[in-house]
Amino acid sequence: MCILCGEFVMQIHWTDKTSTDETEILVGDLQRTRMRTRLHRAKLCNKILSYYRLKLEDWHGSKFVLRDLKGNQEIVHDLGALWGTAEKMLGGPINPLDPNLLQQIQEEQNLLRNENK
Repeated sequence: MCILCGEFVMQIHWTDKTSTDETEILVGDLQRTRMRTRLHRAKLCNKILSYYRLKLEDWHGSKFVLRDLKGNQEIVHDLGALWGTAEKMLGGPINPLDPNLLQQIQEEQNLLRNENK
């Protein structure tokens, strides 16, 4: 049982799996790999969410916390529930193909490339 939220943590959501045979919580090196990929996925989601002035943070490897600039926050159980929660916080739809969003992501990538040269 999770000490913080009082929920049983028995299954890994499919968005947190690193291979097709993982069905239980992992330990050791496998847990580190799962956490590394989980944090990487959150970083990728934040590229889109930052455009909408939202931020996603991992919460002890079991859930996420979605925050806005006004101080509102929501617990997100998995990445499958993220986008609906984000739209609810915004009061409108999130369009990952918005031309302005895509332009912002492209500009950020160009900055990173220039810094690495």
